[in-house]
Amino acid sequence: MTRDPGHEARYRAIAADLAAKIRAGHYAPGEALPSQRDLSASYGVTLMTLRQALRRLSDEGLISQQAGRGTFVSPPHLAYQLGPLQSFVDDLRKQGHEVRTVVVGRSLRRIPARVAAQLRTAPGETALRLERVREFAGRPAIHQVSWVRRPSAEGVRDVDFTTVSLYAALAGLGVAVARASEKIRPGLLDPAVAPHLGEPAGSAVLLSDRVTYTLDATAVVADHATILGSMMEIRTDRAATGLSLTWGASS
Repeated sequence: MTRDPGHEARYRAIAADLAAKIRAGHYAPGEALPSQRDLSASYGVTLMTLRQALRRLSDEGLISQQAGRGTFVSPPHLAYQLGPLQSFVDDLRKQGHEVRTVVVGRSLRRIPARVAAQLRTAPGETALRLERVREFAGRPAIHQVSWVRRPSAEGVRDVDFTTVSLYAALAGLGVAVARASEKIRPGLLDPAVAPHLGEPAGSAVLLSDRVTYTLDATAVVADHATILGSMMEIRTDRAATGLSLTWGASS
């Protein structure tokens, strides 16, 4: 049988269009797509062509097809690489995901004792407290509180963090980050954080504590992130030459 390049181009184009709509939140996680007949009619293709496009999306993990019920959008695939030193948003965007950052608050405050120990500063010193929520596919997924120590605090205080990552802002000041130490553990959603993530207090979450260091081993940022366990999980890819860790959508 000869291959029809035009047919292949059509179903690839349909798959790309539907994938873009899913990633942009046009179709929300758990939502049913229009029926196959409606989709084939709207794209002006046969059912066979439409089904090949849907099979491609299924292989990519964007949709699931349930016999007798229809086709549904899968939970978002968040693949935050834990290996390289990058921000949550930089890493996700590099993989083609649309992530929106909402700045909840920013102010210079006295550093709590726990954070002072992480930053190796004296309790009572002040630092910039930056509170942000990360939204993916129209849903909040991550609540993050970052403490930036002085003198970097003054330099990044007025940055537009809806478009610029904290690491990029520090780089703009000439502050080169060299490494980070991160601990991730399971936990329960704190009542104070629950309204920001739109989930009941006590829901399953992953808690990340990260300390970022400069080239001279100075702790410059202490981060505490609450990550919805209903949306994300940690996956490993083990090989003889090393170990790769990623965030993935909870199944």
